[in-house]
Amino acid sequence: MTRPHVVLLDYGAGNLRSVAKAFEHEGADVSMTDDPAVARAADRLVLPGQGHFGQCMTRLEEKGLGDAIREHVAAGRPFIGICVGMQLLYEGSDEAPGVGGLGMLSGTVRRIPTDLPLPHVGWNSVEFIRGAEADPVLAGVAGPEPRWFYHVHSFAVLDDDSETVLGRCRYDAAFASIVGRNNVWGIQFHPEKSQEDGLRILGNFSRL
Repeated sequence: MTRPHVVLLDYGAGNLRSVAKAFEHEGADVSMTDDPAVARAADRLVLPGQGHFGQCMTRLEEKGLGDAIREHVAAGRPFIGICVGMQLLYEGSDEAPGVGGLGMLSGTVRRIPTDLPLPHVGWNSVEFIRGAEADPVLAGVAGPEPRWFYHVHSFAVLDDDSETVLGRCRYDAAFASIVGRNNVWGIQFHPEKSQEDGLRILGNFSRL
């Protein structure tokens, strides 16, 4: 049986190896690239991200990967953004005023309004909404009971009632922790650090 192939974007923003190992654990073959042509043609494309929204977006655009992502998505192939990679799906972020995101989902990423310590670090429960059980990436994970995932972030999508939201979390304020529309998904937490449920989400994505 042919193993599914996943391409991770290597643009200097994140610990790719831990994400790659998680996909490999789920039976996928993984390659890493900063080549727009490879990204454009990938069967399944993953945008990880750690750090500053503006710096991450600038690196993507400098390497020509922003347009490659848009073309990959327009071709109907599966795409997922992880952590800051999810935030980059939106039109912009308060973390980097004036820097446009990929613009594949509407809205702006905001700093979490809280007196609690930031960044929000650690395990937190995610409540599934909007028919999330039917989403193929959340098969075997989404259900009536919340599940716990490992988050590390200070900014988030606070419009948690958007029709794209599949799972929401709370850190004083509610925010979107899982989003999806058509062939595009985003997850705010680190699936590779979220044990069985996080790995299952990656495995589901790799088999789309």
